[in-house]
Amino acid sequence: MIKTRLTDLLGIRHPIVLGGMSRATAADVVGAVSQAGGLGTLGISSMTPDDIRTSCERIRSLTSAPFGLNALLFLASPEQVDAIFACRPRVVATAWRRPEYDIRALVERVHASGALHMHQADTLDEAKRAAEAGVDVVVAQGTEGGGHVGVMATLPLARMVIRALPNLPVLVAGGIADGAGIAAALVLGADGALLGTRFLATNEAPLPDGYKRAIVASDGHDTLISEIPDIVSGQVWPGAYARVRRNAFIEEWLGREGELRRRWREVQPQLQAARAAGDADRGTLLMGEDAGLIDSIEPAGALVSRLAADAETALRERGRLVSG
Repeated sequence: MIKTRLTDLLGIRHPIVLGGMSRATAADVVGAVSQAGGLGTLGISSMTPDDIRTSCERIRSLTSAPFGLNALLFLASPEQVDAIFACRPRVVATAWRRPEYDIRALVERVHASGALHMHQADTLDEAKRAAEAGVDVVVAQGTEGGGHVGVMATLPLARMVIRALPNLPVLVAGGIADGAGIAAALVLGADGALLGTRFLATNEAPLPDGYKRAIVASDGHDTLISEIPDIVSGQVWPGAYARVRRNAFIEEWLGREGELRRRWREVQPQLQAARAAGDADRGTLLMGEDAGLIDSIEPAGALVSRLAADAETALRERGRLVSG
């Protein structure tokens, strides 16, 4: 068993966290990850307050272990935030604040509720600001990850954040999909790893089977960062790009982003139909470069156990390189 500041802080068995991906996490996968000894995190930004409450009830029916709720700060409504606190999760996770957003006030409210605050950063400056505001855990997310990312690679960003915040647990995210990747994050000095794309290819993930099969089939070279997914959804993210599968839909609109901005309401139903049909070539599939490391669709709980065991094995084997 691997013990870190994160496992001690949360009382979990494994330093493995499920990324709170909006529309791509659901109560069943969150409950399975937490029950297996990781930290399951539910993305709530596309949910109504009633959906949030119902999801929390479902998670607690599956496990008594700690779990988290994740909010996109630029998007979350006061009603959604109130619903988060009404659910009383062990962890309130946040990401993507606008520059003027006062995260310190939210940190104080999180702590007053008895929860811990975990904030994701795509730059060293954002990580430092979160630490100064009093968060309990910082996630350093590199551009290799799926979904919304910044532009700095995981390895240098993680090391810079870890060096700058020696007294704070730091998680590494972006491009991690196996036990060796988790072990590498720990060797960098992190206290755990946050995984997103790897958990999309699980039985419990609320993605169409066609999307999951596309992740397994990927060689990891078929992604790019683009504004197209956000243009067609009608949302502007603060400082983020979307890493997405380079498929027929993306190819159709590359270089035509201006036209898509005019026509996004017309195009959006096509994406909804593609998702309903599980058509990974005509929909927008947000996934990371680490899809090339994913070879199977597995139960989420069994996956956590396997990842933890593989990380332990990797740490032991590489430790033999040191002699004398």
